[in-house]
Amino acid sequence: MALVFLYGTLKRGQPNHRVLWDGAHGSAAFRARGRTLDPYPLVIAGEHNIPWLLHLPGSGRRVEGEVYTVDERMLRFLDDFENCPALYQRTALRVQLLEEGAPGAEEPPAPTTVQCFVYSRATFPPEWAQLPHYDSYDSEGPHGLRYNPRENR
Repeated sequence: MALVFLYGTLKRGQPNHRVLWDGAHGSAAFRARGRTLDPYPLVIAGEHNIPWLLHLPGSGRRVEGEVYTVDERMLRFLDDFENCPALYQRTALRVQLLEEGAPGAEEPPAPTTVQCFVYSRATFPPEWAQLPHYDSYDSEGPHGLRYNPRENR
C-alpha cells in the first residue's frame, strides 16, 4: 500500500474522481485532507486548463489536497492515467494531514506529517512558473479556467 497526494481533478467533487472508485483499477481509500509541507507552484495551464504542480519546491504556496491509500494496482493505473513519466513524474513529498479536532477537545491534535507520492511536472514551459499560483484547485473555481475533460478532447 502507498499514500498518494491528489491536488487536482482526481479529488472528491472533481471531474476525474470517479476513476478512483472503479474496482477494475485497484483499491483507493480516502485518508485525510492534507497540505504540502513545502510550498510548490500549483498552476492551471495548457489548452485544456489542467492543474499542474510544478516541481519547484520552496516556491509557490503550500498546496491543499487529499491523501489516499492505494494498492499497487491503483498506483500503476494512476501512473498510466497521469501519463507518467512522460507528462507527469511521480515523486515523494511530505504532507501535513489536516484533521478536525475532536468535539469538546481542549487542544487540537498535534499535526501529523506523512510521506506521499504526488504527480508533478519537472519539465514545463518556463512561462508556466509565472502563472498565478493557487493553494487549492477546483475545476469550477473563481479562476474562470474551466477544465476540459478527456472525453471532450
